[in-house]
Amino acid sequence: MANISITKMSSKGQVVIPQDMREGISEGEKLIVIKNGKQIILKKMDDFDENLEEDLEFAKRTEEAWRAYDRGEFISMDADDFIKEMKKW
Repeated sequence: MANISITKMSSKGQVVIPQDMREGISEGEKLIVIKNGKQIILKKMDDFDENLEEDLEFAKRTEEAWRAYDRGEFISMDADDFIKEMKKW
């Protein structure tokens, strides 16, 4: 499961990366910002070429999943039922 934190943008366009998300990022390290539709991807510059297509595909699928969720296309179930359903795959 992905880690999730909340931050906000200042009037100067600055965004603070929450402390629990900064692991592996050093002060002064350059980051790439990629906007893909409504998705914003933040990637270390050193890792830019690595897995870029996968990152964009993940962003696309995430956006599609949110649209499906907004349309009410998701099914809610408890954990035990979810595991039973997964075992069918």
